[in-house]
Amino acid sequence: MMVQIAQLNSTDADFQQSLDKLLAFENAQDDAIDVTVAKILADVRSLKNSALIEYTNRFDRLSVNAAQDLELTHDDLQRALTALPIEQRTALQQAADRIRNYHEKQLLASWQYQDGNSLLGQKVTPLDRVGLYVPGGKASYPSSVLMNAIPAKVAGVKELIMVVPTPDRERNDMVLAAAAISQVDRVFTIGGAQAIGALAYGTETIPQVDKIVGPGNAYVAAAKRRVFGVVGIDMVAGPSEILVICDGKTNPDWIVMDLFSQAEHDEMAQSILLCPDQAFLQQVMQGIQRLLPEMPRQQIIRASLENRGALIQVQNLDEACEISNKIAPEHLELSIDQAEKWLDKIHHAGAIFIGKNTCEAFGDYCAGPNHVLPTSRTARFSSPLGVYDFQKRSSLIQIGLQDTAKLGGIASILAHGEGLQAHARSAEYRFKD
Repeated sequence: MMVQIAQLNSTDADFQQSLDKLLAFENAQDDAIDVTVAKILADVRSLKNSALIEYTNRFDRLSVNAAQDLELTHDDLQRALTALPIEQRTALQQAADRIRNYHEKQLLASWQYQDGNSLLGQKVTPLDRVGLYVPGGKASYPSSVLMNAIPAKVAGVKELIMVVPTPDRERNDMVLAAAAISQVDRVFTIGGAQAIGALAYGTETIPQVDKIVGPGNAYVAAAKRRVFGVVGIDMVAGPSEILVICDGKTNPDWIVMDLFSQAEHDEMAQSILLCPDQAFLQQVMQGIQRLLPEMPRQQIIRASLENRGALIQVQNLDEACEISNKIAPEHLELSIDQAEKWLDKIHHAGAIFIGKNTCEAFGDYCAGPNHVLPTSRTARFSSPLGVYDFQKRSSLIQIGLQDTAKLGGIASILAHGEGLQAHARSAEYRFKD
């Protein structure tokens, strides 16, 4: 059966309307999920370990009696690492080394300078404690562990606590091995909204964290929304996205597989191709039909392409860049000759993959930059996860005696103008007494 993927042309009168419809995604909360999550969070907040154990036993089909039994030891993590085939162990370590090397260049430094007799500056400090949520069971996302844990450790986070559910006691060795390589401090085998609650509020066993990062299902996302403000969160991400700008000179099968690489995530993932060459677009369409039956996740890919995918003919590459900036994709591939020359025209994208040999999959696993990226057009105002998400900045202000009259006078005038007399007098005391 043919894949019915949208085919648009930028010169069509209704193109903008069609594009807006294609991009529309309401990251709405399911009321039933939200009610359930609210109850779980309230229970964990008030009952702590007892609620955590009850929900973990119920949802993960376990029979744990004490919260201490939910914690894995460093020996457990090392055994998981040792149990991996050598090629997996090596690949994880190589990816970790590249990710660490990249993120070490993001470290923010404290600074200060003299302004007259005053000192001004900025003090950078790492977060004390961070919680990392990792999907568990049969799911295997060791790359997610590396991408979240390594920047936190590079930033200098004092304690990194990972939570990962183990339904039916099923553990994933690659996930635990990635935790060992990333030097995660503590690991608890809990998941769902109850894990988010435990990290946000703390229990007798699990300490409260300052920020929660990492992907999860709808219950986890709803819980992260609710605890934001009590703790920080990374983001509430939407479906994965890829936008490919191609000049029509790349092997069309490469482009097909790049589109598939995002479509296979889930039925609401988005894969879009922009190209000025109509004949090439038809080659890609033919490749989609030919290669899809080979894919183990073909049903998910088909649904994704039919729900939210598109092949779009543009007038030229300049127009492709304009459309790309409107879309502000999570992943942008510039599959173009001399692709680096087009970078100045790109203003909004989570990650930019430059040139025909640079597929998005490299970024997902091992290139070095983070794969936790803004989705749903939020790349217009937000950035990839990085070391800076685990550091905070404090302003430094020290006013010298000789500067108090000048600054006190300014502050006094402005404070009186705002009707805040105590502010004004506080400043005036410094130079009138």
